[in-house]
Amino acid sequence: MEITMGELQRLRSEPGAEDDQPRPFLVRVRFTAEDPAQVISNARAVLTGVVEQVGDWPAFERWPQLLPAWFIQRCAPEPAEPEHGEPFDAEAWLRQWRAMTPEQRAAVDQGPWTLSGWLYYFDPTEEGMGDDRSWWWWHAGTDESGGWVQVATTGWPFGSGSLSWLIEASGGTDLVYGP
Repeated sequence: MEITMGELQRLRSEPGAEDDQPRPFLVRVRFTAEDPAQVISNARAVLTGVVEQVGDWPAFERWPQLLPAWFIQRCAPEPAEPEHGEPFDAEAWLRQWRAMTPEQRAAVDQGPWTLSGWLYYFDPTEEGMGDDRSWWWWHAGTDESGGWVQVATTGWPFGSGSLSWLIEASGGTDLVYGP
C-alpha cells in the first residue's frame, strides 16, 4: 500500500524530497500533442481515479461512474457475450494468436483498448494483474518538443501497453520510450 500512496502523491503533485532517495529504474515516454499539458492532466485524472480504488476494487459496472467520461468513450467497446452462454475458448484464441505474423500481432496491439482490458493491469484481485504491475507514475512535464511521462518500472523492457494506451487515450501521439 506504501507504493500506492507514493504514486497517488506523485499523481496529485510532483515527486517530493522523499522521492530523491534511492531511485527506482525510471523510464520516460515522450509524446507529441497539440496541448501536451492537457494530455498529462488527462492521464493524471484517469490514473488517479484507478489508483484511488486499489484498496477496495469496485465491480466493473461501477467504473464508468468513477473515471472521466471522455476516457470511457475513447475505449473500444467491450466484446459481446458469447451466445448461448458458451464460455470464452482460450485455447482457440491462443491458436489464432500463435498463427498470426508479428505484423498482425502488432496491429492487434494498436488502436483502442477495452476498458476491461486496460483495468485488468491495475486490478489487485485474483482476476487481475494489479499485484504484479510493471510501472508506476513518477513524474511528467512538457518541453519544446511536446510532453513526457516518467514511470518507475521493474526494469527494461516492461509491460508498457497500459501506459501507452493511457497516454494515447489522453491525446498523446508518436510515443517514444527511452531512459
